[in-house]
Amino acid sequence: MTTNRPIAFVADEKLLDHLLTLAAAAGCDLERVPDVTAARMRWLTAPLVLLDPAAVVECTRKSFPRRASVIAVSRDPEPPELWKQAMEVGAERVITVPGSDPWLVSAFADAAEGQPSHAGKVLAVLGARGGAGASVFSVAVSLTALGQGDNTLLIDCDPRGGGLDLVLGAENEAGLRWPDMQLSAGRVAASSLHMALPTRRKGNARMTLLSGARKGEGPAPDAVAAVVEAGRRTGEIVVCDVPRQLDMAAWAAIDRCDLAVIVTPAEVRAALTAKRLAEELKARGVSPQLIIRGPAPGGLQPEDVTGAADVPALATMKPERRLAVSLDRGVFHPRDNGPLATAASTTLTALADRPPKTRPNQGEARAA
Repeated sequence: MTTNRPIAFVADEKLLDHLLTLAAAAGCDLERVPDVTAARMRWLTAPLVLLDPAAVVECTRKSFPRRASVIAVSRDPEPPELWKQAMEVGAERVITVPGSDPWLVSAFADAAEGQPSHAGKVLAVLGARGGAGASVFSVAVSLTALGQGDNTLLIDCDPRGGGLDLVLGAENEAGLRWPDMQLSAGRVAASSLHMALPTRRKGNARMTLLSGARKGEGPAPDAVAAVVEAGRRTGEIVVCDVPRQLDMAAWAAIDRCDLAVIVTPAEVRAALTAKRLAEELKARGVSPQLIIRGPAPGGLQPEDVTGAADVPALATMKPERRLAVSLDRGVFHPRDNGPLATAASTTLTALADRPPKTRPNQGEARAA
């Protein structure tokens, strides 16, 4: 449909040809609007608006209303007055080509996918200690969301975890892992992730996995930020398995999360390490909640764990029957109405209830 096509109000023919080439590379049908009247007709319905310097001046003169996803674009070098003019028309960014070509291709790819009906939410899952079950819980939440019909992006942020594909039984499935991604700062299209990564489907819903590997480097902070934001932009539930060693890549996920949970066994030592971990998160403005995992060898009650950790409990779990066997055989899936599935559903409900928070600036492109 015409209303789903990005528009280019661009008089510069060489610039227009360049933009059409980039849009075609992204599988996006870019519509050229020839004049200010045609631009006004599509101004509020197009998912993305590109303006050259002359169009920026014209739209400002005609007092076009402010809207999201307006980009001022010029060929190098950019006119010195373009920044001020772009702010007057409400442009989000000023970019130049060919220097911003990769960013534009990703923006076109996102526009071609269509606008999501809602903004995605981000969940960060951490373990109070090694073996607490954070990776298993991350996979359980993702599979539960898939079963509920939600598109989900599961991101492995732990370079020492051995790879979430092992938990999912997907270690032999085709698709890229973190060491293969070659990502750095910038914008990445969700459509590119869906094509490149291992994916599980149920009905019309999909779960995409970006796993670590048993070799190579862990993800860079800017790469984690770009992938998290790609999933959020397209309305997906983004689940990040975050290591207890809070390096910069871990903070890139935590800083973008709407909800953080700490999975802790019902043990005093684990509760105390959860407290220290929670203090680090709180100092960053993140208030975590506990997922308390049984059994309790010493007979601790949930209130004992929350008291020792000084963190409220979101859910408690009894032991999942035959969990170790299903993990070793690569057939793990949370049992319907089982402890993992129930805690995962509770977590997804809490995530959905969280208001979206202001996201940190990634420096994807220069903001106007």
